Amino acid sequence: MNSVAASAKILLIDANVFFARRVTDALKQEGFEVVHSTQTGYALTMLEYDTPSAIVCSTSLRDINAHDLPPIVHADPKTAHVPVIALGEGEDQALMAAFRSGCADYLDKRLGPELIAGQIRNFLRSKAEGFQPVQMLGSSDTALSGSLSHMDLPGVVQMLGHTRQTGALYVNAEQIDGIIFIENGNVTHAECGDQVGDDAVVQIVKFCNGKDSGSYKFIPGESAATRTVLRSATELMLTALRELDESEQEETTDGGF
Repeated sequence: MNSVAASAKILLIDANVFFARRVTDALKQEGFEVVHSTQTGYALTMLEYDTPSAIVCSTSLRDINAHDLPPIVHADPKTAHVPVIALGEGEDQALMAAFRSGCADYLDKRLGPELIAGQIRNFLRSKAEGFQPVQMLGSSDTALSGSLSHMDLPGVVQMLGHTRQTGALYVNAEQIDGIIFIENGNVTHAECGDQVGDDAVVQIVKFCNGKDSGSYKFIPGESAATRTVLRSATELMLTALRELDESEQEETTDGGF
C-alpha cells in the first residue's frame, strides 16, 4: 500500500450504483478508503465531520453535478483544500468544461474502474509529493506528447502544473506555432508569433480550443532566459476561455436574425 493511499479517503458521488461499486472496489485495491453516495446534497452533509482527501463526482447528476460542486466545496474554509475531480462520459470539450468550473481534473468513465483508480492515485500522489506520472518517465528527450484532439491544452498545462514540471511545451495547430515555458509547475514565459508573455499564452489556448488536429510536445529541462508571464496559469486559462465565450456570443449575435 502506498503512503498516499494509506491516509486518503475518496468521496465518490455517482447515481450509477453498479458502476460506483466497481470503481470503489478498484480504489480499495489501491489502498484507498471510499465513501459512496448517490446524491450530492446528502454527500455535502458529510463533509463537515468526515472530510475526504478528494471528491470524485459525476457530471451527469440531476441535482448538483461535478460542475456545480467546486464553488460550494471551496467556499467553506474547512473544505477549500479538497480537490473536486469530475467523472464523465467523454463528452466533447469535457476536460475544458471541468477546468472552467473549477474541478482539479477530469476522468473519462470509458477508461474503466482500474484506470480511473490509477489516475486518482497519480493525481493525489502528484498533489502531495510532486510525483511524475508514468507517461512522463523513461523517455530520453520527450517526456510527454500527444494530439490536441485527444486532450485539451488547458488539461496538458494543468497536468504539468500538478506534477511541478520544468521544461518547454511546444504547441502546433494549423498556423499556430507556440512555446510555453514552465518552471516547477509555473508558467514563466511564452511565445506565439509576435506575441510574448501572458498574451501569447492566451492566444495559444484560444486558437487550440476544439481543434481536430494539432499536437503538443513537452521537453523537460529547457528553461527561458527571461520571465514574461506574470499571471498564474489558472488566470490565463480562464481569460482565454472567457474571450472564447465572448467571441462565440459575438458570432451568434452577428449571424442572428
